[in-house]
Amino acid sequence: MTVPRSRMLDLMKVQCRIFSHTFNPEGLRLGNKVLRQRLKGPVLAAYYPRKMATFKDLQKAYGNQYENFDEEQEDRLEKIKMIKARGKGAPKKKRTAAESKKFKGKKR
Repeated sequence: MTVPRSRMLDLMKVQCRIFSHTFNPEGLRLGNKVLRQRLKGPVLAAYYPRKMATFKDLQKAYGNQYENFDEEQEDRLEKIKMIKARGKGAPKKKRTAAESKKFKGKKR
């Protein structure tokens, strides 16, 4: 004794409704496996430590009201000054099109 297809489809619909599944009698690839997974955003966000306030944040917030001393920034600027004094610094940026064209024609 065979059961008609329509009766089987009705049974599948009821099963899907009861067990919170997606009714898909054709077996199409709908991506439900991926959509059922837990979201990864909160876990990834909790992995990295919270950002602390930096000197730049304080300067933006309070402006020139208070005198700030950023030791790392001062060390960086001093290092750049020493490198430039030895002639090893980064080249100056070209401000105009004429300045940038001046060096295009030369080959080494």
